[in-house]
Amino acid sequence: MTNIASRLRTEEHSEEWLRERLEYMTQFITEERREVLKRTASQRTHYMRILTENMFHPQNASAIMRHCEAFGIQQIHTVEDRCKFDPSVNIVRGTQKWVDVEHHDNTTEALAALKAEGYRIVATTPHRCSATPESFDVTKGKFALVFGTEHAGISDEVIEAADDFLMIPMCGMVESLNVSASAAILIYMLSERMRQTVDNWQLSDAEQLKLLTRWTISSVRDFEGILRKAEESGVFSVEY
Repeated sequence: MTNIASRLRTEEHSEEWLRERLEYMTQFITEERREVLKRTASQRTHYMRILTENMFHPQNASAIMRHCEAFGIQQIHTVEDRCKFDPSVNIVRGTQKWVDVEHHDNTTEALAALKAEGYRIVATTPHRCSATPESFDVTKGKFALVFGTEHAGISDEVIEAADDFLMIPMCGMVESLNVSASAAILIYMLSERMRQTVDNWQLSDAEQLKLLTRWTISSVRDFEGILRKAEESGVFSVEY
């Protein structure tokens, strides 16, 4: 997609540019919608991210996307050297509009990108334990949880690069949790602990403004046409 709402994911604009368009487009949505978007943006985080490796089951990809949206995780990274991260439209129920996905060609690229931004790599596996959801130190700095496939688990490359390992203790006879259930538990528990113990977990004011502008624009039918007419009419003092 090349519309303005999609380009705002990666393009940089001044605060004045964003505020002008946010204020203009706000008139086309209800007050209730405005409050929902504002409240949701204030609960989003980049402190915690998710990385999936070759998640070939659409139902698992869909579940992880819904978990992230439900618990405020804004960014998902995906490795797709063997298969596409392809959530089912019928399962995600629109959550794909509110969560950002960054696609990577291979694990090396994904890990390098996260480490370059200062993220701890946290490998989720039932076979190695340095922490549980209750004991993992969320205060040491921002982190990315890595999930593998249903059967193969995470790759050896992730194991070697991991800064921490995380497991969910189980007391059954077999490893009963599938990847989507494990993701739900870990994303919920760690996001809750993050909010309770970390001071800087929220998006910055600038990040919230950018996100809220994008969400507001994409909530309006024919937003491209509306913005184009406004630009042509000289409504905005800061041009595109």
